[in-house]
Amino acid sequence: MPEIKKILFPVDFTGATTKIMPFVKDMVKAFNAKLYILHVIRSPEEFAGFEMGPAWYAAMEKDLKEGAKKSMKRLVVEELDDIDDVETAIEVGDIVDTIIKYVEDNDIDMIIIGTHGRKGLEKVMFGSVAEGVIKDAPCPVLTINPYKIKK
Repeated sequence: MPEIKKILFPVDFTGATTKIMPFVKDMVKAFNAKLYILHVIRSPEEFAGFEMGPAWYAAMEKDLKEGAKKSMKRLVVEELDDIDDVETAIEVGDIVDTIIKYVEDNDIDMIIIGTHGRKGLEKVMFGSVAEGVIKDAPCPVLTINPYKIKK
């Protein structure tokens, strides 16, 4: 069995993130692993062809990054006070490609990802992130459906 010392949890800051977090923390503790939290902001290219398009995005990019930094800080403070070894990152790009590159660059041993985050039209427009990660990941991927978790 491969050693699991680095676990990546990609987050979107929706309610799904907090629902899955107890499982992530349990896995980190069980393996005595380092936890990596990654948030990916969609790149402007993903908005090409839409009415607002990349020009709108360029005007909003700084605000998107600042909002993500605040959300990440809040997540760490509120949800991870009992986890000692946490590294966070915020990247811009295609979500699946950026997650896979992050895994490769950081020698991640396992990914824990929600099967559902965004819903509705956004999911239809951009597809399933979890599905793409499962197909391309160079390491094991644990998927969790946050809407099937029993309290």
